[in-house]
Amino acid sequence: MTARVVDLPVRPGMSMASLRRHLAAALQDLGEDHLYDVQLVVTELVANVLDHTPSTTGHLRVLRGQEPCAVIVEVDDESAVHPVYGRSRLGENRGRGIVVVDNISREWGCRPRGEGGKTVFALVECTGT
Repeated sequence: MTARVVDLPVRPGMSMASLRRHLAAALQDLGEDHLYDVQLVVTELVANVLDHTPSTTGHLRVLRGQEPCAVIVEVDDESAVHPVYGRSRLGENRGRGIVVVDNISREWGCRPRGEGGKTVFALVECTGT
């Protein structure tokens, strides 16, 4: 069974620290390492919306599967442009977010949404990758 534990809009100016605290409260029974991995994946995917999409808005969903223990992170945005692995238009010191997501997640990807945007998703298991 999978349950939605977080369902929030992504907006400019949102506090990543507050978002991480919200995740910690919603996923309080996760182990410390698994929670940290989920928080990092969420931060990277939300930052991509804020940094790389024209509207800088989107929607975050975090779903929790009990058997097996896994967390699915989904972030919608209005851009049809897929994330780029290891490159950024924002400069040389940026652009490793999807590399981080790839290293932490068992799987991740991108699927088109009917409204012309996309959903970027990642699966983070309790046991790691």
